[in-house]
Amino acid sequence: MKRGELYRVANPSTREPKKFRVFTVVSRQELIESRFATVICAPVYTVYDGLSSQVPVGVDEGLKHDSSIHCDELVSLPKSRLTHFIGTLPLHKMKALNKSLCIALDI
Repeated sequence: MKRGELYRVANPSTREPKKFRVFTVVSRQELIESRFATVICAPVYTVYDGLSSQVPVGVDEGLKHDSSIHCDELVSLPKSRLTHFIGTLPLHKMKALNKSLCIALDI
């Protein structure tokens, strides 16, 4: 598992109306490789509002539809739930993700 990878997660939460949701791993690689059982992820939605805290993604990243990563809605997910690999963000999308995370976290 690496930072910037996208995974499809079944039943991500009890509040989630969808049976599946795609998430992007945003934790630093050191945490991903550690003994900790969870990683920080950003959800992917088919809605793109054009916010600076969102990163547009789509078919090039392995998705079926144009979508966006929402950095304002970070969640911690068990690594064991991230089993259905979708794709990896290319370098230019990783740079956009880093910028969007800084904006979302006001750093």
